[in-house]
Amino acid sequence: MGSVLHSAPKYASNDGVQDTLVSALGSAVTGAREEHGEILLTVARDEVANVLQALRDDHAYQQLMEIAGVDYPGRAERFEVVYMLLSVTKNHRIMVKTSTDEATPVPTVTHIWPNAGWLEREVFDLYGVLFDGNTDLRRILTDYGFEGHPFRKDFPLTGYTELRYSEDEKRVVYEPVKLAQDLRQFDFMSPWEGADYVLPGDEKADTPPIDDPKVTEKPSDTGAGKKTDKHAAEKVSAGAPAEEPTDEERTPPPEPTEDQPARAARKGKTTDTGPATEPKGDDA
Repeated sequence: MGSVLHSAPKYASNDGVQDTLVSALGSAVTGAREEHGEILLTVARDEVANVLQALRDDHAYQQLMEIAGVDYPGRAERFEVVYMLLSVTKNHRIMVKTSTDEATPVPTVTHIWPNAGWLEREVFDLYGVLFDGNTDLRRILTDYGFEGHPFRKDFPLTGYTELRYSEDEKRVVYEPVKLAQDLRQFDFMSPWEGADYVLPGDEKADTPPIDDPKVTEKPSDTGAGKKTDKHAAEKVSAGAPAEEPTDEERTPPPEPTEDQPARAARKGKTTDTGPATEPKGDDA
């Protein structure tokens, strides 16, 4: 059976899409480009809900597939919120993004797509981005008592608290993280460039050389010389009894430690062992 090919292309072309959308959305779009095969529109934060509704109603982008967050700590508005849309009828995808900071909320789009409720909760939980109009903005992935937002670049690698099961209380308890080595300092620099501060142990590299180092300039400083060589050639054990020549055996063999009478000679052969151990008569 031959394969059935659908008439629609696998991916729709981007030709003319960017110009059409930018012209239709007007001043709400602050930037547009094609990246990784998809159209990316940057829009003003206050206009994001209006732009997304226009894309759904007027340009047939029916589905909101995902909302993602990105953190750029060096920017004034450090967070980007990225909306990924799909047009089922056009077989085409676009991305719309806006930016915000830690305190300024982004308009919710739950009135456009109900599934945005969970997606906005995820961005809030992991990045701390607020969404104005979302009536159920709770954590969705971390625990209820979790502190901080773990996808932020300045979030410590080990977190702030750790959990364990307490045998005394018979439940899971939370405790502050105690580190022997502090892992919470981030300078966002390449390890090959080196740090601006002195690392522990590096201060030894700047130690000046010793003015009067101790050296061994003559044999007497080391104990070597003719006198030492003469004593080394002498045999220390000379004159000891063990060194005197003799034909006698100085150390007799030890007496036997066992006091067991001689055993009687064994009868039979080793081949008789099997029959000898088999039960006889009624013992079988």
